[in-house]
Amino acid sequence: MQKLITTALPDYQSQHKKRLSWMPWLYFSLKEKHLVWAKPWQDEVQANLCALETVTIGENCFIAPEAQLFAEPNRDITIGNRCMIAAECFLHGPITLGDEVAINHGCSFDGGRVGIQIGSQTRIANHVTIYAFNHGMAPDTPIYQQASNSKGVVIGKDVWIGAQAGIVDGVTIGDHAVIGMGCIVTKDIPAWAIVAGNPARVIGDRRDK
Repeated sequence: MQKLITTALPDYQSQHKKRLSWMPWLYFSLKEKHLVWAKPWQDEVQANLCALETVTIGENCFIAPEAQLFAEPNRDITIGNRCMIAAECFLHGPITLGDEVAINHGCSFDGGRVGIQIGSQTRIANHVTIYAFNHGMAPDTPIYQQASNSKGVVIGKDVWIGAQAGIVDGVTIGDHAVIGMGCIVTKDIPAWAIVAGNPARVIGDRRDK
């Protein structure tokens, strides 16, 4: 007797969801036939997040279900319109995003007490870290037992932050600046500046490009 062999159909929709989670900019160019399932999927992801955390999400955003957002009362996360947050990001409020902000996969942001503010149309590459707090370092007490302090981080509009950059508490980055890959930003960066290195230093001006 001949055995009947059945082959499961490829699960294209699940694979497409995974692709969107890791490359969320693709969500904004989906065809109508894909939005039929992608929009309800995103609506559910975002509704569940808003029900569980003090998160406010603007219109036409994409948030990967693999992203981890934590926002207690008084540590809110506010997300503007047409923002995207990719897979395996960790965001702990207070954090405020303007419109059209992109946060790529693997980023880690903690707003401390004062918070992180990111201006509209800013693009943040993968594995960027932003911490808006610091531990005390008095020599007579273990660091983990010391109180933290927070000044906050402000990032302007139309800023490009390269992969694996780090931004420490108290830094302000001016509008239109470019932060090179792997930079550690420890001081304020003026508008339009191009910076590179560790610690980051100004190496150019966007207006000269």
